[in-house]
Amino acid sequence: MTDLFTLDAEVRTDLGKGASRRLRHAEKVPAILYGEGKEPVSLTLAHNKVYRAQQEEAFYSHVLTLNVDGKPVECLIKDMQRHPFKQIIMHMDFMRIDATHAVHVNAPVHFINEGAAEKKGGKIAHLINEIAVSCLPANIPEFIEVDVAGLEVGQTLHLSDITLPKGVTSDELAKGESHDQAVASLNAPKGSSDEADSDEAAEETATEE
Repeated sequence: MTDLFTLDAEVRTDLGKGASRRLRHAEKVPAILYGEGKEPVSLTLAHNKVYRAQQEEAFYSHVLTLNVDGKPVECLIKDMQRHPFKQIIMHMDFMRIDATHAVHVNAPVHFINEGAAEKKGGKIAHLINEIAVSCLPANIPEFIEVDVAGLEVGQTLHLSDITLPKGVTSDELAKGESHDQAVASLNAPKGSSDEADSDEAAEETATEE
């Protein structure tokens, strides 16, 4: 797995759309490396290596090492452009990181104990697939585990209900209580008595009006 997060890159000076097209025909991926107050550097990477690495979920939140002409640079993937229908990576953006500076990443969510929750008669709904967090590079989580076993039918789990790993904070919660996003809910099955009661209540309200 570690090898997947170490990629060889070459500095490129041949820029522009035509140059990028020629690189793709040669099974290379044009990229750019920026951040930490340094000048952006245009790069080229081998497509087969990149394509294999990006298939791993952790690739998008893991500290990557780019060997730029033999010199290692720690970075994060910030953007990736794909061909609309071919299995081709068109372009990549990498951002340099500093071990002492906090970074913002989107950590994927892994839901657990869904079966235990659904035994109560409801159906789990995933309301988000990733959580925006801030932390030092060494604390970047590969994923955030969300236990839904405690949900009752009709209940919703929010960001504030989740215990994040040590040293990791939620970007949304940092903005205030109004940004306490819903993460998952245990919904009553369609046609259930709960829904029927809700419909009846709505009808009664309409009649009264």
